[in-house]
Amino acid sequence: MTKKKLHILFLNSWYPSKVLPNNGDFIQRHSEAVALKHRVTSIHVITDENLTKNNVEESNLNGVKTLIAYLKPYNSKFAKHFYFYKAYKELIDLTGKYDMVHVNRLFPVGIIALGLKIFKSKPYIISEHFTGYLIPHSKDLSKIEMFLSKFITKQSNFVCPVSNNLAKNMINIGLDGNYFPIPNVVDTKMFFPQQKNKKPFTIVHISSLLNSHKNVTGILNVIKKLEDHIPDFLFYLIGENPNQYKNHIETLKINPNNIKLIDQIPHHQVAEYVQNSDVFLLFSNYENLPCVILEAFACGTKVIATDVGGTNEYFPKGFGFLIPSKNETELLNSLIKIEGEGQNLLKKEMHQYAKTNFSKETICDAFSKLYYKSLNIN
Repeated sequence: MTKKKLHILFLNSWYPSKVLPNNGDFIQRHSEAVALKHRVTSIHVITDENLTKNNVEESNLNGVKTLIAYLKPYNSKFAKHFYFYKAYKELIDLTGKYDMVHVNRLFPVGIIALGLKIFKSKPYIISEHFTGYLIPHSKDLSKIEMFLSKFITKQSNFVCPVSNNLAKNMINIGLDGNYFPIPNVVDTKMFFPQQKNKKPFTIVHISSLLNSHKNVTGILNVIKKLEDHIPDFLFYLIGENPNQYKNHIETLKINPNNIKLIDQIPHHQVAEYVQNSDVFLLFSNYENLPCVILEAFACGTKVIATDVGGTNEYFPKGFGFLIPSKNETELLNSLIKIEGEGQNLLKKEMHQYAKTNFSKETICDAFSKLYYKSLNIN
């Protein structure tokens, strides 16, 4: 028997908006997955420095009703917190009747979910993506955030980090709860294998380009060394303000014919670049479970990534190489190996793996089971 269609309130600390278009886009994709079977209203509040008057904007994208409150800047922290709370209350009122709450990034909006559970008897689950819970970064969390986060996780029906590694780190710092990891989602209708031209050997890196996180300078050091082994190749460096690395590129004297710098691109273009590459490269110092690795698998594109966070939980043998962080020699050797292997014969297998584990349908089913359990619906 088909279970009832629920109305799920996505309560988001992060979410794409006109202020930060890519912030929490993985949360948006989770909401779109849930919308395959349920009614979803997704709400978010953010400060817009250009405003002189607060306003609310409503949209509907891929089946998700989205309400975003844009607030003018406030000089007082008290005023900012007051108007943020007031805005979330207004958005919840606009949502109408809903069955339960799905919190994304437990702090600070988990405080509101906790209130809804206490005063409205609305159960909530938490999806968590925050690298700040990883040791040693967790030592930077404030005492008040840790105190409230412990209470929020304990009172939730389920806590769903995107990896087992993140779950272990959260438990280790005292965030006790009912853990049920659910990974990020991949649109396997957008990310699928395409036939690539044989030459040149093409490498792509797509990220925020934050060097302390993604170790972009380390990648560029290896790209320069690669010229001694593979003279004819193309490396795409894609993300926010890639020109910040121009000086480093010039200092290394990387052949300009071998490298292209591209600013942030829409999600569908990510698919195009990954589909037309021989390898996707991520040389991060720390991670949870990067969406773009899973999307590369869906495209049948091999991956070289560092063995950090939860990446190794979803990295089948033959899909590329997991290497130690900061190890430029291993990165260079892995690139040379993939170039030497020639045509990738696992494209269909890689796509099927992504479809089985990360498709919208798979993730929707996983969350649905937790919703029904939370609501005691058999």
